[in-house]
Amino acid sequence: MQNSNNSNDEKARLEVLKSYEILDSPTEDDYNSLTFLASEIFNTPISLISLVDEERQWFKSKIGLNLSETDRDISFCTHTIDTSEDVYVVEDARKNPMFQNNPLVTGKPHIVFYAGAPLINPDGYVIGTLCVIDTKERSFSNQEADQLKILANQSNEIIGFTEKKYKTENS
Repeated sequence: MQNSNNSNDEKARLEVLKSYEILDSPTEDDYNSLTFLASEIFNTPISLISLVDEERQWFKSKIGLNLSETDRDISFCTHTIDTSEDVYVVEDARKNPMFQNNPLVTGKPHIVFYAGAPLINPDGYVIGTLCVIDTKERSFSNQEADQLKILANQSNEIIGFTEKKYKTENS
């Protein structure tokens, strides 16, 4: 999986994201079904399909949140796309030095728990996440992580990641 820690990788990741022409597109039932299922399966009040561009995370689908986007610099999903982990989990953001002063933790929506699985295109670029969020501390089992990855894979298929739909420098 590519991550965005390297500026060249981040530039390529952003080009790939933009090539799918999904940012700022209307809501769609297929995506909404996945976020609904995620909230139901994990019993969380919030579930999102989040796409991360240069300055923001934009929500292609959302359950339990009235925002359509947040700044990237306060985004939990940015950490998911920057890691090599299959599922990025924060069990209690209030106790985590990286998040405890985050305005999404200290104010609405009062995020405490976060689990995000990356949305990965065929070349390994992570363009976003499928995540579940709660306002209370939780643990997340390996079985739950596997379930979240399965739902993220379904998001990948809906986006069209089963085949390349963009040009790269090598094509």
